[in-house]
Amino acid sequence: MELPRLSRTSAWWPAVLRGHGRRTGPSGYSDDRSRVALAASVGCTDRTDHRRITTSINWDLIPRLLPWSAVDPDRHSFTWTSEEEELVTGEIRAMVPSGSPFSLSFDDFVNPVTDFLVGRYGRWACGWHWAVGEGGGGGVVQSWCCTSHSLREGPEATSAIVVASLLEWRDWLEELADRFVELAPAADANAEDRSWHVQRAATRLVTLAVDRTCAQDGWYGLCERVLTWYLSSAGLEGEEAAEIVTAAIGGRFKSWAVPGFTTVDAVAEDLAFGVTRHRPYRDH
Repeated sequence: MELPRLSRTSAWWPAVLRGHGRRTGPSGYSDDRSRVALAASVGCTDRTDHRRITTSINWDLIPRLLPWSAVDPDRHSFTWTSEEEELVTGEIRAMVPSGSPFSLSFDDFVNPVTDFLVGRYGRWACGWHWAVGEGGGGGVVQSWCCTSHSLREGPEATSAIVVASLLEWRDWLEELADRFVELAPAADANAEDRSWHVQRAATRLVTLAVDRTCAQDGWYGLCERVLTWYLSSAGLEGEEAAEIVTAAIGGRFKSWAVPGFTTVDAVAEDLAFGVTRHRPYRDH
Protein backbone atom coordinates (compact mmCIF):
# COMPACT_ATOMS: atom_id res chain seq x y z
CA MET A 1 0.00 0.00 0.00
CA GLU A 2 1.39 3.36 -0.99
CA LEU A 3 0.90 5.97 1.69
CA PRO A 4 0.17 9.63 0.89
CA ARG A 5 3.10 11.93 1.59
CA LEU A 6 3.20 15.38 3.09
CA SER A 7 4.62 18.05 0.82
CA ARG A 8 8.20 19.09 1.44
CA THR A 9 8.90 22.47 2.97
CA SER A 10 10.86 25.10 1.09
CA ALA A 11 14.30 26.23 2.19
CA TRP A 12 14.12 28.23 5.39
CA TRP A 13 17.59 29.73 5.74
CA PRO A 14 19.28 32.59 3.91
CA ALA A 15 21.33 31.98 0.79
CA VAL A 16 24.37 33.57 2.42
CA LEU A 17 24.98 30.37 4.37
CA ARG A 18 27.62 29.02 2.03
CA GLY A 19 31.38 28.77 1.85
CA HIS A 20 32.12 25.87 4.18
CA GLY A 21 35.20 23.95 3.02
CA ARG A 22 34.57 20.97 0.73
CA ARG A 23 36.19 17.64 1.43
CA THR A 24 37.37 15.04 -1.04
CA GLY A 25 35.64 11.73 -1.54
CA PRO A 26 32.44 10.21 -0.16
CA SER A 27 31.48 11.71 3.17
CA GLY A 28 34.74 13.59 3.48
CA TYR A 29 37.34 10.83 3.25
CA SER A 30 40.30 12.24 1.35
CA ASP A 31 42.86 9.44 1.55
CA ASP A 32 43.00 5.69 1.10
CA ARG A 33 43.75 5.02 4.76
CA SER A 34 40.55 6.75 5.86
CA ARG A 35 38.54 5.01 3.16
CA VAL A 36 39.89 1.63 4.26
CA ALA A 37 38.95 2.41 7.85
CA LEU A 38 35.43 3.26 6.74
CA ALA A 39 35.31 0.10 4.63
CA ALA A 40 36.19 -2.01 7.65
CA SER A 41 33.58 -0.29 9.78
CA VAL A 42 30.78 -1.18 7.37
CA GLY A 43 31.80 -4.79 6.99
CA CYS A 44 33.86 -4.58 3.79
CA THR A 45 37.22 -5.94 4.86
CA ASP A 46 40.07 -7.54 3.01
CA ARG A 47 43.14 -8.39 5.02
CA THR A 48 45.38 -9.00 2.03
CA ASP A 49 45.00 -5.97 -0.20
CA HIS A 50 43.56 -2.72 1.14
CA ARG A 51 43.99 -1.00 -2.20
CA ARG A 52 41.44 -3.35 -3.72
CA ILE A 53 38.91 -2.40 -1.06
CA THR A 54 38.95 1.26 -1.95
CA THR A 55 38.08 0.52 -5.55
CA SER A 56 35.61 -2.34 -5.09
CA ILE A 57 33.21 -0.74 -2.61
CA ASN A 58 30.07 0.72 -4.09
CA TRP A 59 30.04 3.93 -2.07
CA ASP A 60 26.60 4.81 -3.41
CA LEU A 61 25.10 1.82 -1.56
CA ILE A 62 26.54 2.39 1.92
CA PRO A 63 23.44 3.24 4.00
CA ARG A 64 25.10 5.73 6.32
CA LEU A 65 26.39 7.76 3.39
CA LEU A 66 23.04 8.14 1.66
CA PRO A 67 21.92 11.71 0.93
CA TRP A 68 18.35 12.76 1.67
CA SER A 69 17.63 13.01 -2.04
CA ALA A 70 18.19 9.26 -2.31
CA VAL A 71 15.85 8.26 0.52
CA ASP A 72 13.17 10.97 0.61
CA PRO A 73 9.83 9.12 0.32
CA ASP A 74 8.37 12.07 -1.59
CA ARG A 75 10.80 11.35 -4.41
CA HIS A 76 10.72 7.56 -4.28
CA SER A 77 7.32 5.92 -4.19
CA PHE A 78 6.91 2.42 -2.78
CA THR A 79 3.96 0.10 -3.22
CA TRP A 80 3.79 -3.13 -1.25
CA THR A 81 1.18 -5.80 -1.95
CA SER A 82 0.80 -9.47 -1.13
CA GLU A 83 1.81 -10.31 -4.70
CA GLU A 84 4.93 -8.17 -4.39
CA GLU A 85 5.81 -9.79 -1.09
CA GLU A 86 5.48 -13.26 -2.59
CA LEU A 87 7.67 -12.37 -5.57
CA VAL A 88 10.39 -10.66 -3.54
CA THR A 89 10.43 -13.36 -0.89
CA GLY A 90 10.89 -16.00 -3.56
CA GLU A 91 13.76 -14.13 -5.21
CA ILE A 92 15.57 -13.63 -1.91
CA ARG A 93 14.99 -17.22 -0.83
CA ALA A 94 16.81 -18.38 -3.95
CA MET A 95 19.79 -16.16 -3.06
CA VAL A 96 20.45 -17.77 0.33
CA PRO A 97 23.79 -19.58 -0.01
CA SER A 98 24.45 -23.01 1.40
CA GLY A 99 27.04 -23.63 4.07
CA SER A 100 27.67 -22.32 7.55
CA PRO A 101 26.45 -18.74 8.06
CA PHE A 102 29.57 -18.05 10.11
CA SER A 103 31.73 -18.52 7.02
CA LEU A 104 29.72 -16.17 4.80
CA SER A 105 30.61 -12.58 3.95
CA PHE A 106 28.78 -9.56 2.58
CA ASP A 107 29.66 -10.70 -0.91
CA ASP A 108 27.89 -14.02 -0.36
CA PHE A 109 24.46 -12.67 0.53
CA VAL A 110 24.05 -9.07 1.65
CA ASN A 111 25.53 -7.50 -1.47
CA PRO A 112 23.53 -9.60 -3.99
CA VAL A 113 20.30 -8.99 -2.05
CA THR A 114 21.06 -5.28 -1.87
CA ASP A 115 21.68 -5.14 -5.61
CA PHE A 116 18.35 -6.86 -6.20
CA LEU A 117 16.37 -4.56 -3.90
CA VAL A 118 18.03 -1.40 -5.19
CA GLY A 119 17.40 -2.46 -8.76
CA ARG A 120 13.74 -3.01 -7.97
CA TYR A 121 12.96 -0.06 -5.68
CA GLY A 122 15.78 2.44 -5.89
CA ARG A 123 18.89 3.37 -3.97
CA TRP A 124 17.03 4.00 -0.72
CA ALA A 125 16.47 0.25 -0.32
CA CYS A 126 20.16 -0.40 0.45
CA GLY A 127 19.43 0.61 4.05
CA TRP A 128 17.55 -2.65 4.70
CA HIS A 129 20.58 -4.13 6.52
CA TRP A 130 21.69 -1.03 8.49
CA ALA A 131 21.23 -2.76 11.82
CA VAL A 132 21.18 -1.44 15.36
CA GLY A 133 24.61 -1.80 16.92
CA GLU A 134 26.45 -2.17 13.62
CA GLY A 135 30.00 -1.20 14.53
CA GLY A 136 31.36 2.08 13.21
CA GLY A 137 27.97 3.68 12.68
CA GLY A 138 25.05 1.61 13.93
CA GLY A 139 21.70 1.97 12.24
CA VAL A 140 18.05 1.59 13.12
CA VAL A 141 16.95 -1.78 11.67
CA GLN A 142 16.20 -4.41 14.31
CA SER A 143 14.86 -7.25 12.17
CA TRP A 144 18.26 -7.90 10.60
CA CYS A 145 21.28 -8.55 12.76
CA CYS A 146 24.22 -9.75 10.68
CA THR A 147 25.02 -12.48 8.19
CA SER A 148 26.16 -15.03 10.77
CA HIS A 149 23.02 -14.66 12.90
CA SER A 150 20.30 -13.85 10.38
CA LEU A 151 21.05 -16.77 8.05
CA ARG A 152 20.91 -19.46 10.72
CA GLU A 153 17.33 -20.59 10.17
CA GLY A 154 17.46 -21.42 6.46
CA PRO A 155 16.14 -19.80 3.25
CA GLU A 156 12.50 -19.44 4.28
CA ALA A 157 13.17 -17.66 7.55
CA THR A 158 16.01 -15.62 6.09
CA SER A 159 13.91 -14.27 3.24
CA ALA A 160 11.21 -13.27 5.73
CA ILE A 161 13.81 -11.44 7.82
CA VAL A 162 15.05 -9.49 4.81
CA VAL A 163 11.52 -8.46 3.84
CA ALA A 164 10.76 -7.40 7.42
CA SER A 165 13.99 -5.39 7.48
CA LEU A 166 13.15 -3.65 4.20
CA LEU A 167 9.71 -2.65 5.44
CA GLU A 168 11.12 -1.53 8.78
CA TRP A 169 13.64 0.67 7.00
CA ARG A 170 10.96 2.17 4.77
CA ASP A 171 8.72 2.88 7.77
CA TRP A 172 11.64 4.70 9.39
CA LEU A 173 12.12 6.90 6.33
CA GLU A 174 8.40 7.67 6.21
CA GLU A 175 8.43 8.62 9.88
CA LEU A 176 11.44 10.90 9.44
CA ALA A 177 9.87 12.67 6.48
CA ASP A 178 6.77 13.43 8.55
CA ARG A 179 8.84 14.64 11.49
CA PHE A 180 10.93 16.90 9.28
CA VAL A 181 7.78 18.63 8.08
CA GLU A 182 6.46 19.01 11.62
CA LEU A 183 9.76 20.40 12.93
CA ALA A 184 10.50 22.86 10.13
CA PRO A 185 10.07 26.59 10.78
CA ALA A 186 7.90 28.65 8.50
CA ALA A 187 9.57 29.69 5.28
CA ASP A 188 9.22 33.38 6.22
CA ALA A 189 10.53 32.97 9.79
CA ASN A 190 13.26 35.38 10.84
CA ALA A 191 16.72 34.17 11.81
CA GLU A 192 15.95 34.06 15.51
CA ASP A 193 12.83 31.96 14.97
CA ARG A 194 14.68 29.64 12.60
CA SER A 195 17.40 29.16 15.16
CA TRP A 196 14.89 28.20 17.84
CA HIS A 197 13.15 25.72 15.53
CA VAL A 198 16.43 24.10 14.50
CA GLN A 199 17.45 23.73 18.13
CA ARG A 200 14.12 22.16 19.01
CA ALA A 201 14.28 19.83 16.01
CA ALA A 202 17.82 18.74 16.84
CA THR A 203 16.89 17.97 20.44
CA ARG A 204 13.96 15.82 19.39
CA LEU A 205 15.82 14.04 16.59
CA VAL A 206 18.80 13.20 18.80
CA THR A 207 16.40 11.84 21.41
CA LEU A 208 14.67 9.79 18.71
CA ALA A 209 17.99 8.33 17.53
CA VAL A 210 18.96 7.38 21.07
CA ASP A 211 15.57 5.75 21.64
CA ARG A 212 15.65 3.69 18.43
CA THR A 213 19.25 2.53 18.82
CA CYS A 214 19.34 2.21 22.64
CA ALA A 215 22.63 4.12 22.31
CA GLN A 216 24.41 0.95 21.21
CA ASP A 217 27.69 0.71 19.32
CA GLY A 218 28.08 3.54 16.83
CA TRP A 219 24.58 4.94 17.41
CA TYR A 220 25.83 8.43 16.70
CA GLY A 221 26.32 7.43 13.05
CA LEU A 222 22.56 7.23 12.64
CA CYS A 223 22.12 10.43 14.63
CA GLU A 224 24.52 12.34 12.39
CA ARG A 225 22.75 11.09 9.29
CA VAL A 226 19.30 12.01 10.62
CA LEU A 227 20.37 15.55 11.50
CA THR A 228 22.03 15.93 8.10
CA TRP A 229 18.87 14.71 6.39
CA TYR A 230 16.82 17.19 8.39
CA LEU A 231 18.89 20.10 7.14
CA SER A 232 18.97 18.72 3.61
CA SER A 233 15.18 18.28 3.58
CA ALA A 234 14.87 22.06 3.73
CA GLY A 235 17.38 22.73 0.98
CA LEU A 236 20.82 22.93 2.57
CA GLU A 237 23.33 21.10 0.37
CA GLY A 238 24.10 17.62 1.70
CA GLU A 239 27.87 18.03 2.09
CA GLU A 240 27.47 21.41 3.72
CA ALA A 241 24.78 20.08 6.03
CA ALA A 242 27.03 17.17 7.01
CA GLU A 243 29.87 19.52 7.91
CA ILE A 244 27.61 21.67 10.09
CA VAL A 245 26.29 18.57 11.89
CA THR A 246 29.78 17.16 12.46
CA ALA A 247 30.98 20.46 13.89
CA ALA A 248 27.94 20.76 16.16
CA ILE A 249 28.31 17.27 17.61
CA GLY A 250 32.04 17.78 18.04
CA GLY A 251 32.75 14.23 19.18
CA ARG A 252 30.49 14.56 22.23
CA PHE A 253 28.43 11.44 21.48
CA LYS A 254 29.90 8.05 22.42
CA SER A 255 28.97 4.41 21.88
CA TRP A 256 27.04 2.76 24.71
CA ALA A 257 26.46 6.11 26.40
CA VAL A 258 23.17 7.98 26.48
CA PRO A 259 24.05 11.69 26.26
CA GLY A 260 22.88 13.85 29.11
CA PHE A 261 20.38 16.64 28.67
CA THR A 262 23.03 19.35 28.85
CA THR A 263 25.07 17.63 26.12
CA VAL A 264 22.06 17.25 23.83
CA ASP A 265 21.08 20.86 24.46
CA ALA A 266 24.59 22.09 23.69
CA VAL A 267 24.74 20.12 20.44
CA ALA A 268 21.30 21.39 19.42
CA GLU A 269 22.24 24.99 20.16
CA ASP A 270 25.50 24.68 18.25
CA LEU A 271 23.66 23.16 15.30
CA ALA A 272 21.17 26.02 15.30
CA PHE A 273 23.98 28.56 15.35
CA GLY A 274 25.81 26.72 12.58
CA VAL A 275 22.75 26.98 10.37
CA THR A 276 21.52 30.49 11.14
CA ARG A 277 24.49 32.27 12.78
CA HIS A 278 22.05 33.26 15.53
CA ARG A 279 21.81 31.77 19.00
CA PRO A 280 18.28 30.52 19.74
CA TYR A 281 16.35 32.39 22.39
CA ARG A 282 14.87 30.43 25.28
CA ASP A 283 11.56 32.04 26.19
CA HIS A 284 9.26 29.83 24.07
